[in-house]
Amino acid sequence: MQPPPIRPARSGPLRIGNASGFYGDRFDAVRDMLTGGPLDVLTGDYLAELTMLILGRARLKDPRRGYATTFLRQLEEGLGLAHERGVKIVANAGGLNPAGLAAAVRELADKVGVPVRVAHVEGDSLPVPEGFLTANAYLGGAGIAACLRAGADVVVTGRVTDAALVTGPAAAHFGWGPDDLDALAGAVVAGHVLECGTQATGGNYAFFGEHDVRRPGFPLAEIHADGSSVITKHEGTGGVVDIGTVTAQLLYETGGARYAGPDVTARLDTVRLTQDGPDRVRVHGVRGEAPPPTLKAGLNRLGGWRNEVVFVLTGLDIEAKARLVREQFEDALDRGGRRPAEVRWELARTDRPDAPTEETASALLRLVVRDQDAATVGRAVSGAAVELALGSYPGFHVTAPPGKGAPYGVFEALYVPAGDVPHIAVLPDGARETVPPAPVTRVPDDLADAPELPEPLEPGPTRSAPLGRVAGARSGDKGGDANVGVWVRTDDAWRWLAHELTVERFRELLPETARLTVVRHVLPHLRALNFTVRGLLGEGVAAQARFDPQAKAVGEWLRSRCLPIPEALLRAHESAAEAGTAAGTEPAPAPAGANEPAPAPEVTA
Repeated sequence: MQPPPIRPARSGPLRIGNASGFYGDRFDAVRDMLTGGPLDVLTGDYLAELTMLILGRARLKDPRRGYATTFLRQLEEGLGLAHERGVKIVANAGGLNPAGLAAAVRELADKVGVPVRVAHVEGDSLPVPEGFLTANAYLGGAGIAACLRAGADVVVTGRVTDAALVTGPAAAHFGWGPDDLDALAGAVVAGHVLECGTQATGGNYAFFGEHDVRRPGFPLAEIHADGSSVITKHEGTGGVVDIGTVTAQLLYETGGARYAGPDVTARLDTVRLTQDGPDRVRVHGVRGEAPPPTLKAGLNRLGGWRNEVVFVLTGLDIEAKARLVREQFEDALDRGGRRPAEVRWELARTDRPDAPTEETASALLRLVVRDQDAATVGRAVSGAAVELALGSYPGFHVTAPPGKGAPYGVFEALYVPAGDVPHIAVLPDGARETVPPAPVTRVPDDLADAPELPEPLEPGPTRSAPLGRVAGARSGDKGGDANVGVWVRTDDAWRWLAHELTVERFRELLPETARLTVVRHVLPHLRALNFTVRGLLGEGVAAQARFDPQAKAVGEWLRSRCLPIPEALLRAHESAAEAGTAAGTEPAPAPAGANEPAPAPEVTA
């Protein structure tokens, strides 16, 4: 027999809001979401691959920690506001120590005099292999649902999937079981849209110039019993919710048509988006399949030590200056007998000829070194750089004094049988409920049901122009891989993009990917292509292997690259852009507090 569902504070769909997309997000978002309009559940996503490494290092210093302390500070006011409004709070801020955070929340509740029932989810922590700091499996939302069904007001978790923060409350509210695959898949899609906060409401948006996105509000989803939803935001908040912003977030850090998770495999190729009014996008038609038999697990370890020096090269003879300092520095390393295992140079030609300012006349030569030994990247490197100060190229200076080096991390993913990972809901009364793995599983096959491409656009005159004149993009990281989603806004543009932006063309436009494995996925209902670039980020974000270690701007780099684009598409896009610019010549007033400085983030991940 299914336990009774949680009772929402209000009738109608379940309204789930988000107040954090990462550890360090806007501090006052919890208050804003609780006071800005009706909600039933408020979620917060505090974890990322890099965050787990940061929390692991914090736990080394104090075993009682390992959780996101910012969440506690937000609850000093948020607990009372949520209690007054009947809003449940669900967050993965527990990190490596959900039990510790749950205890701290109870202590805080006693201190501020708010009667709340606190529960937590654990079991994600795996045996940590020698040499690693953390090892955690990604759990689903069933443990969260069990806690809410038992009457919890606040649920904190460790490493669950980001979407679990939505699937758990929705399953508890509607009484879904593990066989309600389509409903669960719809909630997964809604959860994925919400998980990165204001990226769904105009933040980091390719066509940002069409809207006032100076201070976008945080998103919320109105979840219905069949799993469909409406993505929106509180009335009067900044930013925008439209098909474009939702599409961009749907493509973010996903891969193929099958988005596999511990609750369900959501078919992204079945997602339909419909504008449902101003700042309202309806998400419907999502199909679900049984989840895979394994859970993804993330392992973090310290990979060694790194140091960085950025030399500023100004004016004439940039290439010769770069060559001189490189030869001098390499010679100093060889003479010192302590050469780092990895020495990498990159010259960024940010200079321009006959520049009106010194900064615009300057290029940046970036040196990055890595080694297992801290001393080898520390004094040996900083000393070699400093000693060149009066004996190198004219105008020698660096952007910052060389330091002693810092540790870097490495993320590794592996997959473990779901039945080998305990999933425990620790209920408000302290009882421990074991959540069984999915009774039916299925290994995802992205090669199955490959969609047909649309008919090609009729031939016509073309003009060389940046891809971004007709297409949006958003990119991100998954371990050492980069994901680049590209979408267009009309059927004609889709007929062109689907045939033009092949893997070969993608590699041609982004030469850094030429020797890497690139996989293209087609999502016709979204008029989108999703590219996975294997190994672009080396050992992951914590290793900082490239200039943009999380691939955040790879999509914008792609949009800036030129290729032959049909004149008809360019004219249509330019007309639409002019209309949008005209409509936005006098931006709407900034929301209250837009000009107030936000508190400094404690940790940025």
